Amino acid sequence: MLQAAVLILFPLLMAYAASSDLLTMTISNRISIILVVGFVAIAFAAGLSMQEIGWHLACGFLVLLITFAMFAFGWIGGGDAKLAAATSVWMGWGHVMEYGLVASLAGAALTLLLLQLRRWPLPARIARVPWIERLHEPKGGIPYGIALAIAGLVLYPESVLFHRIVIG
Repeated sequence: MLQAAVLILFPLLMAYAASSDLLTMTISNRISIILVVGFVAIAFAAGLSMQEIGWHLACGFLVLLITFAMFAFGWIGGGDAKLAAATSVWMGWGHVMEYGLVASLAGAALTLLLLQLRRWPLPARIARVPWIERLHEPKGGIPYGIALAIAGLVLYPESVLFHRIVIG
């Protein structure tokens, strides 16, 4: 049961966050809350000490401070800031820097891709799809939650909980 939770919860929430950001340019607070609460519950069930859990939460809090500064400057959305922080709880200090690097690289690739696609006219058939039209707007935002989710999924197999519960 615990192994199933580890294999399903984090990947499912990352996929949901990415698809939600793609389709609506929003990431629900519930996703970030479930990620943090889910981590604590699974970590406790997996036998992580309160100190280990505390360090993971501290990692997420520091990332929240950094990403909210980025939000204040208008560089990312508020949902992105909260998702990055909640994901960092799962990554912990051992992988948070890698997470930031992979998210930055994925975000850069996503941004360049969208900027290129925005240079071309949309075929009439898909131009009427609201989320595609929004993504194609020249001054439109970038659904950075996709990059955050990609980074989280790439590094998830290296996380403490994945190693402890799935790999053993």
